[in-house]
Amino acid sequence: MPDFLSIQGLRAGYGEAVVLPGMTLTLAEGQVLALLGRNGTGKTTLINSIVGITRRFGGTVALAGTDITPMRPDQRARAGIGWVPQERNIFRSLTVEENMTAVAQPGPWTVERIYEMFPRLKERRSNFGNQLSGGEQQMLAIGRALTLNPKVLLLDEPTEGLAPIIVDELLKALGTITRSGGICSIIVEQNAQKILGLADRVVILERGTIVHDAASSALKADPVVLERHLGARPCREPKPRSVPTRSAACCGRRASRKRAPNWRKARSLRPIFARPRTWRSKRSCTSRPRSG
Repeated sequence: MPDFLSIQGLRAGYGEAVVLPGMTLTLAEGQVLALLGRNGTGKTTLINSIVGITRRFGGTVALAGTDITPMRPDQRARAGIGWVPQERNIFRSLTVEENMTAVAQPGPWTVERIYEMFPRLKERRSNFGNQLSGGEQQMLAIGRALTLNPKVLLLDEPTEGLAPIIVDELLKALGTITRSGGICSIIVEQNAQKILGLADRVVILERGTIVHDAASSALKADPVVLERHLGARPCREPKPRSVPTRSAACCGRRASRKRAPNWRKARSLRPIFARPRTWRSKRSCTSRPRSG
């Protein structure tokens, strides 16, 4: 399949710091890419660089054969880059419906179709953005990005900090979006197990470079790769912990009843190395003349 999104030799970062030393990545039309990696490996920086809000030191970004490197972020959005940031960034002073109609472009993803996918938003279509819960704000952020009818949809940790029931609802909606076709997606997620079922391909980053690039099915069959790069290990039954003794729990140190049979009385005793009381009073010290 031809490359729909093409990133060639991209060097980008913030200020003078280069986070991506030379990123090269391509996506085909309709492909879903899971972007994995530990914190600080450059996942969000790659998303922000595609959007156009980082400092570019070199390289190019092309969308459907068009070079969008010199474009501003708003021009890239109109060209077909849909972005769901980690902070959601909805318009809190606008209603749910105004958030979507303010940026909507002609295409198959309409406001009514968003309401069918997220019935909660339809119930709160007249509510302002600051009146929504965290899960509803995330639904609105995804719906707003879809009403742009993008060619590429970028989602930066869409399930972070949400209740499990909301996470299941969002994953179901993401499955609907990816199966609809016509949109290639990049999904950043800390929990690999959540997203492997939706992705066609997995890329793992480390220090701003790609260290693993394979099909999602291959990564499922080889959990050693996840353990090596992400530290993700299969769940094991926890070992029973030893119960501390009363003396160790109370004194906060390793102690035995043989050494301190009555620890309450021992605590009240005067310390051995207490400073002895001086025999001279303050008056005698001041009145006595110094020698020499």
